[in-house]
Amino acid sequence: MNTIENYFPQISTLQKEQFAQLPALYEEWNAKINVVSRKDIQHLTERHVLHSLAIAKVCEFLPDSEVLDVGTGGGFPGIPLAILFPETQFYLCDVIAKKIKVVNAVAKSLGLTNVVAEQKRAGTFSRPFDFIISRAVTRMPDFVKWVRPNIKKKSRHELKNGILYLKGGDLTEELSVFTNTEIFPISEYYKEVFFETKKVVYLPLKYKGTENKN
Repeated sequence: MNTIENYFPQISTLQKEQFAQLPALYEEWNAKINVVSRKDIQHLTERHVLHSLAIAKVCEFLPDSEVLDVGTGGGFPGIPLAILFPETQFYLCDVIAKKIKVVNAVAKSLGLTNVVAEQKRAGTFSRPFDFIISRAVTRMPDFVKWVRPNIKKKSRHELKNGILYLKGGDLTEELSVFTNTEIFPISEYYKEVFFETKKVVYLPLKYKGTENKN
């Protein structure tokens, strides 16, 4: 918790309590349903919670905005961001039902009323969102194809609506087909060695929907 408070000193007492509950909740659920690797469960705060919150260093989600977390797994990055932005609505999806079971249980235990989690495949959403977030579920070109129809037409944030993607390593080849990406090295925000090669990739997307109305 000291680490999170250090990087996010503005969090409330309730948010501190919610963040503090995460390690025990995930240890309990991970013993039943493996949603976090065994080597990472002991480093949950750094490698999952703090990593997820790096998106908040790039974009502060506004009240009443809507964010879709694709391939959320056990709830990352969606759950930590939902704690940090309680007035933003988060939709978390994953194709694996047991992972969504864990996400819903964790959200309920934390008292999060701004989280909806569903077993659903990317590309099957008929509604638009301000931002789509994810943690390296696939290569960016494929990801864009999945989610392009789900971007709202009107932007309300300083950043235009689009994708905020947590990735690591050399992204030169993967992002070569895009001319408007911005890469934010997480090492500029956090001092831990784990984040030396981690990045937040921002890709603005123009509204392409034909059925979605905003």
